[in-house]
Amino acid sequence: MTFEPKIVGFLCNWCSYTGADLAGTSRIHYAANVRIIRVMCSARIDPTFVLKALHDGADGVLICGCHPGDCHYSEGNYKMMRRYPLLKALLADYGIEKDRVRLEWVSASEGQRFADIVNDMTERVRALGPSSIKTALATDMAER
Repeated sequence: MTFEPKIVGFLCNWCSYTGADLAGTSRIHYAANVRIIRVMCSARIDPTFVLKALHDGADGVLICGCHPGDCHYSEGNYKMMRRYPLLKALLADYGIEKDRVRLEWVSASEGQRFADIVNDMTERVRALGPSSIKTALATDMAER
């Protein structure tokens, strides 16, 4: 039996979510492994949301926002861009593989790009296998 990863996708309302919607209305086939959570802006994605998704059983997390310079809220995606390296460093401290979390920019007109990103991420996470993050985080919490 092939491992099928569970991926949580945090998508900004104005561009990425609309790009995902375009992929669906255009009948572009892509892996059904991503469970989408719509947020108003990628800047609203707190790093604890990512940790919680991984702790609660997600094998990967996809963060999608507007292209830099196109944010509906002017600078929201720049805030995410600054936060992302810090998030990756935190995840590395927990021993979480870098390919389990991904940040991408997807506009409302890029349905095919969204589908390609989902397919690529699904394959990368599938190659990593099931996540042992829940156990690692629970052990860390117990040690505190």
